[in-house]
Amino acid sequence: MKLLEEVLGMIKPSEEERRLINEVIREVVDIAKAEIEKVESEVTLHLVGSIAKDTYLSGDHDIDLFLAFPLDYSLEELRKRGLELAKAIGNHFENYEVTYAEHPYVRAIYKGFDVDIVPCYNVKSWKEVRTAVDRSILHTKWVIEHLNGRNDEVRLLKRFLKGINAYGSEVYVRGFSGYLTELLIIKYGSFLKLMENIEFLGKIKIIDLEGWLKKEPEIAYKTIEREGEKPLVVIDPVDPRRNVASALSWEKFGVFYFKAMELKENLKLEFFFPSKKKIGDYKVLLREKGTNLIVILFPKPELVDDVLIPQLERSAKGLEKSLKKEGFEVFDLNWGYKDKAFIMLEVDRINRPRTKLKLGPEFLTNRALDFYGKNQKVWIRGKRLYSEKVVEEGVVEVIENLFAKDQISLGKNIRESVKNADILINFVPHELEEEAYLFLSKEKWNVKA
Repeated sequence: MKLLEEVLGMIKPSEEERRLINEVIREVVDIAKAEIEKVESEVTLHLVGSIAKDTYLSGDHDIDLFLAFPLDYSLEELRKRGLELAKAIGNHFENYEVTYAEHPYVRAIYKGFDVDIVPCYNVKSWKEVRTAVDRSILHTKWVIEHLNGRNDEVRLLKRFLKGINAYGSEVYVRGFSGYLTELLIIKYGSFLKLMENIEFLGKIKIIDLEGWLKKEPEIAYKTIEREGEKPLVVIDPVDPRRNVASALSWEKFGVFYFKAMELKENLKLEFFFPSKKKIGDYKVLLREKGTNLIVILFPKPELVDDVLIPQLERSAKGLEKSLKKEGFEVFDLNWGYKDKAFIMLEVDRINRPRTKLKLGPEFLTNRALDFYGKNQKVWIRGKRLYSEKVVEEGVVEVIENLFAKDQISLGKNIRESVKNADILINFVPHELEEEAYLFLSKEKWNVKA
């Protein structure tokens, strides 16, 4: 189709870009091989990821180098020697830093390209996999063998997912990983065929490209049983124990589903390259909606995103649950960080009526008649008078009391930070004004827009 050809023209690397990338890769590989020969001749070098599979988008040039160690190395040896070797390679580049996932690896920059140098085991099958990154070599090999020239179809799917903000398996996205997009194209043959089968995909839920349900039924069915509450179960073609779509959230799958249904009806460039959202005034929006905004704001803890984001989510949901128990209606939640970490809650009101007990004097004292006359509801218990009054209690006071009593479920690493946070009502600092507007207007997650 003409429009898809137009999109491909915008996202497919040009010949000049390819030549540049291939030249940089040759240089990076030569540097790595020279260092390997110096210290660890048994290590095998592998280029993995979207560049190796030729499914990368123009302008997206991350280079993934994996240093595959023999299986007779202990995990401790792999980590120690792998990091030493990765650093030695990184020393040849403009700069590098040590980053931590399951085990440490090096992230470097060379001629403007991001280069990840990752130690792993040199595995030949899923039965040998010891660390999460070991599969990457198997993934690259399997996709290259099965993609059969449909690389551009993967590019279209990736750009579509980027356009609807559903691309990436990171905790702050929870969308479709690059590997998952490749498997979906291999399964359905093309981008448009996937779009045509979107309803079917939503109903079958299970994709088993390698036939693990027949070859390893016990293991594969355990994977399905464990992952059954997820929107998709895509049994990894190289490992029956793993669901490739495990990071995919219902929200991002839902966005994908509705956008695909729309695209079937009316294919537009907007799906791939959406126009920038117009940002209005969040205070005007609050007045128009008649709702209120609570913002919990605190210094960003020194935690990696994979730890921080889930704990912010847990804390936001803990606040929602506790406030609902206290009689506040919570419409929606948002969390993340800019300069500071934040949790946002949109609620129906910021004050609630609360009945409090008033303790009066004994009824035979001088003050008894005065108390009796001033209060509408009066009763006697023993010799003492009692009454009640309705007071306005603010949501800030409620939250502070809940914090003080440890009655809110919070992320363990940020619990004290949240409890000591600033609580803002219907106001955000300047750097969060856009975030607040997108949250309150639903533009941030608006499926229909």
